[in-house]
Amino acid sequence: MIMRLLHACFLFVMLFLCGIPAEAQHFGTVHEIDTTFQLLDTTRQARWRTLDQQDSLPHFARTTQEPKREKKFWRAGTEWFLAQAFPATFNRFITKDPYSYISFKNFINHQRFSAWDWDDNQFTTNHLDHPYHGQLYFNAFRSNGYNFYQSSIATFAGSYIWETGGETQAPSINDLVNTTYGGIILGEMTHRIARHILGRGSRHAHLRTSNEIGAFFVNPVNGLNRLLDGKWGKVDEYNAADSSTIWAEVNIGVRRFDAREGDVLEKGKNGSYGRLRLWYSNGPENIKRPFDQFYVNLEFGKGDSTFINAVNVHALLYGNKFFKTKRGEHYGVLSANYDFYNNDAFFYGAQNLMYNWNSEFRYKKRNRLNMSLGVGAILLAGVPDPYLLYGASRNYNYGSGAGYRYHAELSVLNRLLITGDYNGGVFFTISGNESYYILHAGTLEANLRIIKNFSLNVSSGYFALEGHFEEERYPDFNRSFPFGRLSIGYNVRF
Repeated sequence: MIMRLLHACFLFVMLFLCGIPAEAQHFGTVHEIDTTFQLLDTTRQARWRTLDQQDSLPHFARTTQEPKREKKFWRAGTEWFLAQAFPATFNRFITKDPYSYISFKNFINHQRFSAWDWDDNQFTTNHLDHPYHGQLYFNAFRSNGYNFYQSSIATFAGSYIWETGGETQAPSINDLVNTTYGGIILGEMTHRIARHILGRGSRHAHLRTSNEIGAFFVNPVNGLNRLLDGKWGKVDEYNAADSSTIWAEVNIGVRRFDAREGDVLEKGKNGSYGRLRLWYSNGPENIKRPFDQFYVNLEFGKGDSTFINAVNVHALLYGNKFFKTKRGEHYGVLSANYDFYNNDAFFYGAQNLMYNWNSEFRYKKRNRLNMSLGVGAILLAGVPDPYLLYGASRNYNYGSGAGYRYHAELSVLNRLLITGDYNGGVFFTISGNESYYILHAGTLEANLRIIKNFSLNVSSGYFALEGHFEEERYPDFNRSFPFGRLSIGYNVRF
């Protein structure tokens, strides 16, 4: 149910982006965008539209400070509590879950460090439902006047209370990580996008009702509070002062893939394919605050057993500009990343913290090369284990390790964009059969702008997961998912 809700929210955002005209659709030159932060795709922005700051911000100047808001602790606490009470009540009286018969004694017993364990829930429950639940804790405080850090503490507290007091089963280590870390990432992302949508309504009166509805679907807690405050359909200082920009790209087409033989040309299957990507920026000069820049990717397609193939959120935590030359700029960026892959060959979910070196090189204003190299820690990853059945439904291991990424973009004459991506990782099992895994995910893509904001996209790539097991009775495996894709893209800024 939660997974369908997440999908519906993303599709609503896609329809919202594509259905409402952008503020500026004309095209510009590369020099009009002055940033190299890779989460903000500068070559694509330069190629598709002008970024004249005065044109995009007719009434409001960019600022590094948020307007002051009243902190409503009692309402925040009530909504935070209801995010606990509703599922607990549903489990106890509707589904009559045997784990829902909680008591204060049960809560006290779970305060022991030795009480913590790893749970046996399904993969999508742990890696989609729990992060979504965590963002409810986060936005209960974020939408009531509290800042990013205070709301993050509330998310951890909500997850901890649920794990120790919401059920009689042992508190879960993986749930604490997934709900807290994933909830913070999804929570701030939905807060920023909803605020941006409402900010646009403050500048375009005829869009206020549709924007309120759109913002409500993205961030229901904030939408509820706007109703309680009597702000629905009205302009308020906090949202009106928002100066962020969002670029969106929607691709619809076909793909050919093979999850069995690795021969995509002769033995592959054909299916539909779609992708939504968002680049959020609160101004290229703002790289010191968490989430002033972030990137969202959603991929879906027809397969034998999956529909949502990938969900990725990569967000800036802190950035620093090292130096600038006549031809380029160089940045260091600390980012928080949430990755979810689910294809016919394997599934993978991870939350990690990475440091990225970003460089941008320009040549004659209309040509640009961006490169980014990142390394960091995989805090927790869930990966399939064909030999494991832990509890009732868990067929995957949990592990931690190191991740690494490389990204390169070449923009030629603001019309042709060639992109290469590689995402890899190595992680060792903490819970499950003793083993280690190696992940490879690579894509090579070419975009050619055809007319106005429409482009032709051709891409090829693969996902591969290697599992290496300590015990000889468990053979190692190597699962791959090669693919080729052809699609039409539509780009818009709003």
